[in-house]
Amino acid sequence: MGRRRAFDVDEAVEAAADLFARRAYDGVSIDDLVTRLGVHRNSLYGVFGSKRGLYLAALRRHVEQDVRPHLARAAQPEHMPAWDFLLVAAVDRAPDDPEVAGLVSAVLAEVDEATGDPRATEVLLGRWLRGRPDALRHGEAESEVPTIREAPETVPGKEI
Repeated sequence: MGRRRAFDVDEAVEAAADLFARRAYDGVSIDDLVTRLGVHRNSLYGVFGSKRGLYLAALRRHVEQDVRPHLARAAQPEHMPAWDFLLVAAVDRAPDDPEVAGLVSAVLAEVDEATGDPRATEVLLGRWLRGRPDALRHGEAESEVPTIREAPETVPGKEI
């Protein structure tokens, strides 16, 4: 009989999502995860299989809890999404990981569909990147990834 899990998986995934959003995939080591999550290395591997497995679980959680519930409000000028992990994943992992690329692409298409504007994600991503030109430098210790907080831009014929 196996031992009972000594940690809350949901809490671990949430903490990992925060860490990956702040430092990107390559900026987070297994040791960083073990320390931040307060989980034994063997438990982490036993539940998630790998760092990538935890990353995918964290990205899926972020999409389901932080992005999709707010899609309908994305077109409202007063709504400022906090989708940093999704945008970090789009820039950092999607070019090298087809599973991440598929998830990111599907969600960004949902943003465009929800806003009725095929350029909505371009505007959001462009605004986010302009606000942080060097933030994806790997190895930046606990550097904060700024959220999209400035006044929304307009796209011809549509405000987002």
